[in-house]
Amino acid sequence: MTLNQTENAVTALLNFSLAILGLTFLLGANPNAVLAIFNFYSLGASVSEDALGAIAGITLLLLALMIFAARFKLVSTKTVTLFAALVTAIPLLTLFSPTRWMTDFGGFPIIGSGQGIIKYFAIMPLCLFLFYRDRFSYSQITYLNFAPVAMVLLWIGGMKFFEFEAKGIVGLVETSPFMSWLYDVFSVQGASNVIGGFDVFFALLLGAGIYARNKPTIIVGGLACLSVFLMTQTFLFTVPNTFNSTTIVNRLGQFVIKDLWFVANLAIVAYYTLFNAGSCENERTQRG
Repeated sequence: MTLNQTENAVTALLNFSLAILGLTFLLGANPNAVLAIFNFYSLGASVSEDALGAIAGITLLLLALMIFAARFKLVSTKTVTLFAALVTAIPLLTLFSPTRWMTDFGGFPIIGSGQGIIKYFAIMPLCLFLFYRDRFSYSQITYLNFAPVAMVLLWIGGMKFFEFEAKGIVGLVETSPFMSWLYDVFSVQGASNVIGGFDVFFALLLGAGIYARNKPTIIVGGLACLSVFLMTQTFLFTVPNTFNSTTIVNRLGQFVIKDLWFVANLAIVAYYTLFNAGSCENERTQRG
């Protein structure tokens, strides 16, 4: 994989997912999610739900357009990066809202309606790679893009060990031709534990491989992590009624389409640790 191919893949994955999200919000999908964000800023009561959806949709579509335009130097990289930072900060700041957290479960930082919100952490590392990678070392860009992958797998994977999450994914697992067999072998909680253990183990393995610059470990860990995010895309087709003739996809579709951002993160990690490993090794030698 060359640098140009990696850039094209990242741009395509980012723009496609942003465009789908933007269109679904514009068409009125998942209005409660948009309302929750605007309510956090005390703006929900002053604007209709349709208008809120339109604002969210147009904003995401504009970001996709600006990223595409910046690749052809039609928009300054500073402008698009600042806009991306604003677009991602708006939902991420709502993590400070108590409505995002399940306070009944102490200890582990369990997150409720914010599961989809934490995925926005993936966008900025992608933009930094596309437009500002020359200002970072190879290692920094690698870790910046590994971080959101590790966070979402460790966090959401860790949630699988709790009963409420195990029950919550039954509709996804039992309708999947790739995962339904788990319920033939394990209980609902046992299957969820296996899924969560897979997520957590291979996120840690990939991190260890990156740290040690061990290519076989990176390949195994990277492919396993990639399989998680590709598997979620199959839910678009296996879970009934995910596609919607009015809004393209429903709330579940919006949730899983964001995983394409992590596929892009992994593509960048692969470029710097596998396909451009020689340059990374030279950098480590020079710095060491």
